[in-house]
Amino acid sequence: MSKWLFALLFACASAHAAPDARPADDDMQQLLVKKGLISQINTQFHEARHNVATRTSELVGTAMGFLGVPYRRGGNSAATGFDCSGFVRAIYSQTVGLVLPRRADEQANATQKIDQQDLRPGDLVFFNTMRRTFSHVGIYVGEGKFIHSPRSGATVRVESMQTPYWSRRFDGARRVETAELSPGATALTP
Repeated sequence: MSKWLFALLFACASAHAAPDARPADDDMQQLLVKKGLISQINTQFHEARHNVATRTSELVGTAMGFLGVPYRRGGNSAATGFDCSGFVRAIYSQTVGLVLPRRADEQANATQKIDQQDLRPGDLVFFNTMRRTFSHVGIYVGEGKFIHSPRSGATVRVESMQTPYWSRRFDGARRVETAELSPGATALTP
């Protein structure tokens, strides 16, 4: 293998390892694709994965910015307070431009069911808190914790899903389709 080709492959590997691609890296990837040294599919997958990770991080970060906002039944703004589904809806709308349905049960029906062991930050977690399925919703933030607007008299907070109260009431997890996370998405309907 020539020194030039080895240097080019090394530069490509370094560019792939960097979490934030710069335009020069994109030019390098395009050159490597053109020369047949890497596949376009690999490049597109890397970019899509990076975009989803960035949006997920922004989603969780935005949600954390509302810690302490009071609960309000039917509430859907930081100014007036949130109920659980209003909080989730506001976070998705503000972060990724996606308008989820208003009620927790509708949000569950409009999203993709996943196993609890497959949870990733940004996924929705549902609980039976009113003797009916999907009566409460929060956003998974990682490490077995979720952020939500719990009840009257409380504020938006992070809690562990392993506490006896939440673990007994866990109803399932859902993922908003990654295809729906594209900028400019407008609505999900059941």
